[in-house]
Amino acid sequence: MAGISKSNDANSMGGPLANKTALVTGGSRGIGRAIALKLAELGAGVAICGRDSGKLRATADALRGLTERTFWQTADVTRADEVEKLVSAAEAKLGPIGILVNNAGIGLFGAAHEKSEEEWDRVLSTNLKSVFLVSRAVIPSMIRQGGGDIINISSLAGRNTFAGGGLYCASKWGVQGLSGCMAEDLRDHGIRVSVVCPGSVATEFSGRGPKDKGKALQPEDVAHAVEAVVTQRPGSFMSEMHLRPLRKS
Repeated sequence: MAGISKSNDANSMGGPLANKTALVTGGSRGIGRAIALKLAELGAGVAICGRDSGKLRATADALRGLTERTFWQTADVTRADEVEKLVSAAEAKLGPIGILVNNAGIGLFGAAHEKSEEEWDRVLSTNLKSVFLVSRAVIPSMIRQGGGDIINISSLAGRNTFAGGGLYCASKWGVQGLSGCMAEDLRDHGIRVSVVCPGSVATEFSGRGPKDKGKALQPEDVAHAVEAVVTQRPGSFMSEMHLRPLRKS
């Protein structure tokens, strides 16, 4: 199922990302929604995907207040066939994707030896396999364009271990390794691959315990980091950015 607004050659409102097209996975809520809105505010046409059509539609409505170039589609980004359809449809409506934000993710916590194979597959497929599948689908177009930005939303759990974090940490450490190798593979094509690693963020995400929302990062903090990445001067890139709340909870 998809929803489309009118497509223009450029965002009539202008901005530093005018004439750019961005795709944000997991873009219907939380961090993904904040990133999508920020990119639209900067002038990009924005495509979002997720599994909840109601929330996708609501976010698309908010995006239309910032850009006429919006597209949304329900998609399971752990399935190659659905990813290919998503990217093809988004580019058909908005033009070649020049910014990809791999944000889709879940968290299941507890001792690794107490987790099922199904839980392992679910976390690794959503958090890591999806990065591989969506990036693979978008990169050929970026190579033809002569450049692009791929931003993978990881976590400080991709750098640190903790009790009960076996599945989640494994997935995020995998994102770190994949991102670093992709950066080396693609830099000669003018494609910048960056990782943003937030600490605790106040969202609906099922974290490992209760959060003091007053001391947690906000989704807009992560969106601001993505803004810094995509507006970086040509010829350089931020390979990895760590975000921490100012005050510890």
